[in-house]
Amino acid sequence: MAVDINKLCTDICSPAYIFSEDDFDARATLVKNTFGENVDLCFSIKANPFLLNVMPKSFSKVEVCSPGELDVCKSLGVPPEMIIFSGVNKSEEEVRLALQYGVRNITAESRRHVEYINSCALEMNIKCDLLLRLSEESQFGIDGRELLEYIKNRDKYEGFRIVGIHYFTGTQKRRPSAIVKEIDKFMAYIDKVESETDYKIEKIEYGTGLAVDYFREDALQEEKSRIEEIAPKIQELAKKAELTVEMGRFFAAPCGYYVTEVMDTKINNGVHYAILDGGIHQVKYDGQTQGMQIPEITHVKRNLSKDETGKGSNKWTLCGSLCTTADVIARSAEFIDLQCGDVLIFHRTGAYSMDEGISLLLSRDMPSVYILDKTNELRKVRSRVDTYKYHVPDNI
Repeated sequence: MAVDINKLCTDICSPAYIFSEDDFDARATLVKNTFGENVDLCFSIKANPFLLNVMPKSFSKVEVCSPGELDVCKSLGVPPEMIIFSGVNKSEEEVRLALQYGVRNITAESRRHVEYINSCALEMNIKCDLLLRLSEESQFGIDGRELLEYIKNRDKYEGFRIVGIHYFTGTQKRRPSAIVKEIDKFMAYIDKVESETDYKIEKIEYGTGLAVDYFREDALQEEKSRIEEIAPKIQELAKKAELTVEMGRFFAAPCGYYVTEVMDTKINNGVHYAILDGGIHQVKYDGQTQGMQIPEITHVKRNLSKDETGKGSNKWTLCGSLCTTADVIARSAEFIDLQCGDVLIFHRTGAYSMDEGISLLLSRDMPSVYILDKTNELRKVRSRVDTYKYHVPDNI
């Protein structure tokens, strides 16, 4: 993040999130260049809806999984032809709203989805493109045998064309060999479908589930190695049909920064504690257990306090503002001369971290959000949000 630290400390009221447009663009470009021009990229916006406003040109599609996410796209003017309307729970009304907006690419995860996507399209006198999601031992998608039957009987549905298969089995896959094995299994299923029907799959939407490393110094290189290792297999899959690779966390995580201020320091039973104006309700790292794993943290000294508690180099337990002993962001994080008023910047918080926390607990304000644009200017895109109102009955 190339931002002037002094400017950050004077212009931003913590706690806050900063999302870097350059970092997001660089990540998308890395993936595009590694997988090849013939592979389309899809951003799963649940990872961070604020990034929709700074979408790199490397993306050709966005995945939308709820009516709320669809409303976000409408508000920002996202072209409907870019949207793949997905999600395990779609109501008939939600499908209708997507079609009314102009969305024509929809996934189906059940018999019910298939039936009312068809009926809604017929009712509106349109024909959409349908991707059947293949299940892999979870609640998501359609059993492989059932999916095959839909393809065999595809001519009975006049509201859509079955154009292909959506396949995503899970996130945070660290071993490239596991992804390669998964793709081989998927390609074998594609061969089975095409050999047992007169159907040629036109499109594939595949979610790699590539892992993001939050707690290692060589994270960027490790992640780059992963995508390079699976790239040949991605190219092999791309020969089967028009391929779109869908990811959220892998694209968004590296571009986010969480800014929080040290409000108090103390030593209890020999342990140095720093109380922050944020907490676990606002920042979350996948795989972290009770703050035992330490992410990358930048310490910004502001010299606002003369307190001697943090003098010298010490290992600190970083705690938030919630009234629970569980509110520990990191343990044994080492800092030099940590004082009240100093700012801590937590790296790699661009995906899910902003939305996965228990944000309404204690009626704490939700942080403001900033975009660091390509001119190195900070642009506020959301002010702090009062949450107390969500705990007050409507009719009082």
